[in-house]
Parts: sequence; structure tokens; C-alpha cells
Amino acid sequence: MKIGILGTGNVGRALAGAWARAGHEVVLGSRRAAGFGPAPVEGVPVVDCASAVDGAGVVVNATPGTASVRLLTAIGAPALAGKVLLDVAVGFTEDDDLSHLGESLGEEIQRTFPDTRVVKTLCTIDRALMVDPASVEGPSTVFLSGDDAGAKRTVRALLTDLGWPEDALLDLGGIATARGQEHYSLLFIGIAQALGSYGFGIRVVPPVRG
Repeated sequence: MKIGILGTGNVGRALAGAWARAGHEVVLGSRRAAGFGPAPVEGVPVVDCASAVDGAGVVVNATPGTASVRLLTAIGAPALAGKVLLDVAVGFTEDDDLSHLGESLGEEIQRTFPDTRVVKTLCTIDRALMVDPASVEGPSTVFLSGDDAGAKRTVRALLTDLGWPEDALLDLGGIATARGQEHYSLLFIGIAQALGSYGFGIRVVPPVRG
């Protein structure tokens, strides 16, 4: 399928390269595509954001969380209607606080674009682990939040294309559960500082049965 990734930062580039290697047609969307220069990911063109969305089966929001809704609004609700939007972003203020407290960014995007099928995922891990689940010593868990079951099936398939096994994918429920994923970012930073590395995962361990 065609995947349009909005955002040309480290996360967008990592995902673009991994999905391109998995055989998908991938484009990176940039607000400054005209003067971008050489493509940052081999074989993945950089186009303007509207062109990245056009014809894409899945749109990935890898933009700064404080700018995401504004950028999506500029693209326009009609262009996003019916599409699966995989939201990776988390918003932080200049004081390093979460920009979304009462509701998550994922919820805001879904509320603002009711005809778009939003799925929140991958925002609880570093970009390196996103595309290389075997880079840590044990299994990790990746979460999914969204109201549309079909959209979540599509996203699950894309996560398995990144190397994530089915038993690593935990469906939390509706898009309201994205709030927990985003708020975990504060704990993620604390763990990273304690370990001296962002390259770690977390694992949900179920209770002993019997």
C-alpha cells in the first residue's frame, strides 16, 4: 500500500525506511518539500504534505505534537476522510510538560477529523526500537488505541511488517485510551535518564493463571 508519512524527523525517517524495505510505497511529507534537497531516506521521495496524503492508504502523523492538528487542518478534512491515520506523535510544551492533559493528541485528532480513522501506537518507544524489536534483550509490548476495528487491523499488519510479533501487540480499546500512552512519555523520560539510554522497551506481564 501507499503510506504517506507526515514529518521528516528521526521518527518519520526510521519508519519510512523500514516500511519501504518491507515492500510498501512510502513518501515523506514536508512543509518545505520544494527546498528540501536530497531525499533523507534512499528510495523514499519527499513531497508536500497534501501530496503525501493523496492516494495513501495510511497516513502517519510523525509531526511535533503541538503542531499536528494545525498541519492536518491545513491539509483539510476532505483529504483525510476515510483514511487510516496512524498517530505516533506526543506534544510537549517549551517547559517539557505534556501539551495534552485533559485529552490526548490522538483524541483531539479524532474529534477534529471525525471521518478519519485514528489509531494511536508506537509513541511509548524510541524510534530505533520501533523498527527493530529485536534490539532489546527481551520481548516488548506495543499498544494500540482507536475506535475503528478495521483501522486497527490495518495498523497491526503494518506493525508486523516492522517485525513486531502478534503477541507483542496489545489493543487497549477506544481512542480515549491514547491518553495513557501519551502520559507514559513522562515515565519514559525518567526511565531513560536512569538507564542512560532511550533504547529500551516495556512488557506487560499477565498474572499467573490457575
